[in-house]
Amino acid sequence: MSASPVVTRFAPSPTGHLHVGGARSALFCWAYAKNQGGRFMLRIEDTDAARSSDDSARGIMEDLAWLGIEWDDGPVLSLADGRTVGGDARGVGPYFQARRVSLYNRCAEQLVKAGRAYPAFETPEVIDAQRREAVAAKKTYRYPRPEEIEPGRFNDALKARWDRALAGESHVLRFVAPAHEIIVQDRVLGAVKIAAGELDDFVIRKADGFPTYHFAVVVDDETMGVSHVMRAQEHLANTPRHVALQQALGFRTPIYAHMPLIMNMDNSKMSKRDKAKAARAKLQERVSKGLTPAAAAAALELPESEVASFLAKDNDSLAVAERIARVYDVTLPEIEVCDFRAAGYLPEAMCNFLGLLGWNPGMKSPDGKDLEKFDLAFLRQHFSIERIGRTNSKFDRLKLLAFNADAIAALPDAEFAARWRHWCEEFEPALVRAVPTDRWPWLARAVKARARTLRDGAKAAAFALLDDASYTLDQGAVAKHLQSAGGAGLRLLADARARLAAAEPFEPEVLHGVLEQMAQQNGGMGLVAQPIRVAIAGVAVSPPLPESLAVLGKARVLARIDRCIGLAST
Repeated sequence: MSASPVVTRFAPSPTGHLHVGGARSALFCWAYAKNQGGRFMLRIEDTDAARSSDDSARGIMEDLAWLGIEWDDGPVLSLADGRTVGGDARGVGPYFQARRVSLYNRCAEQLVKAGRAYPAFETPEVIDAQRREAVAAKKTYRYPRPEEIEPGRFNDALKARWDRALAGESHVLRFVAPAHEIIVQDRVLGAVKIAAGELDDFVIRKADGFPTYHFAVVVDDETMGVSHVMRAQEHLANTPRHVALQQALGFRTPIYAHMPLIMNMDNSKMSKRDKAKAARAKLQERVSKGLTPAAAAAALELPESEVASFLAKDNDSLAVAERIARVYDVTLPEIEVCDFRAAGYLPEAMCNFLGLLGWNPGMKSPDGKDLEKFDLAFLRQHFSIERIGRTNSKFDRLKLLAFNADAIAALPDAEFAARWRHWCEEFEPALVRAVPTDRWPWLARAVKARARTLRDGAKAAAFALLDDASYTLDQGAVAKHLQSAGGAGLRLLADARARLAAAEPFEPEVLHGVLEQMAQQNGGMGLVAQPIRVAIAGVAVSPPLPESLAVLGKARVLARIDRCIGLAST
């Protein structure tokens, strides 16, 4: 294997969005392949027809491309910049398992003819009864291999079974598990041994004719030339089955490297169920304060039984969790890559953070501390399997947020404006429509310093979306900054209105001069700025005033000031 070209692969099931754990696996596979001058392959494992979808497959590809993890071999994806990712330069596709069934069937027949697999005809009900019987006897269930099956021989009994299968009788194919010890040589964990006889005769082809995960992945890794299998440690339990199949089929055994799991800070496993937990906690809090399940169901527009089931933890429905989040203003934890994208994280910050989950470069930064800030080019240059750790990683959201804030702060203003606008076009289109294109750089400059995420920028810019004639004034802010001291703030606001009406051009530099002059004449910028902020934003908080005023434009600013004076004077 050491002389073979390096080919790594990321092989997700298209049953949902790309989990950050999967993104980390893909990142490490990509980095190792590039470091070794090899190829990184994307394969879609869609043999679970009931749960797989084309939309999920495309979403996974788009998330990988957004992160900058581009695959050399795999399904073709057209990017917004006109480039394409993927292709079949090596001629080892197709890259969707559902399109490779004929290949799996040929390999399955090879195993049967070698006496290493056999058709089994028990119904699911029979298997369930056997399993219940084992549980009642406090034993681990193992499928009882038929006595007539002789490992390594295509005898008359096996031929008869195979003829029944070929005639169309419902069956599954089971692998004849080896009686010898299985050793998995893992580059991260060392030698992992499975004692002789521990493997049972597991299913390799289901009754619907599709291969199981164990069988398809082994056939694909061999026929697609995969040299290194790098995946999370949760897959380690499957690997002895894969090695046994490789041996039975006469295949090579790839180099395995099982990576540490990604955990929450409380040591719980980071999973999609975290969203349900957060939503359930919020709804339970409401119920504890008097909200009835019936009232909750009505507000959520869901059947009461479904809400009750969710509260009782009988299900972790993501649809219910998202409905609760919308109705009761709950921020669900980001789990999938698309969550972080929608929350306004930059891909370079995500990749930098993910690169530290289970790996470190072993270098020092100029200040003598462990090097933590790096880009994809650095990861590509320095990544090695030897520096993957064995212990689970903690997903420190505060650290990720700090990484993202630093990445945003480091962007040139023009680049931030362009990237933030692109993000808003997808996630906050109303803001793009509300702000004229020529004023967008002013708004971006105004919010950048406050933006730890791109969504923070959108929140800071919310004043631009207010309806000039109906937005709400914070009465506490009105009382404090406009009506107190005999209406001193109102008088300052009226003076500001006159000066702003005369300002030309209505641009940040000119407006800054107007406000500075007022501040010098009236005891400081605080006394001048707060009444104006209340007038244009409804509250005493806004991005820097010169940019905020310029973004709104003179007509909207004067209209808001006039309305505020009228309401605060009554």
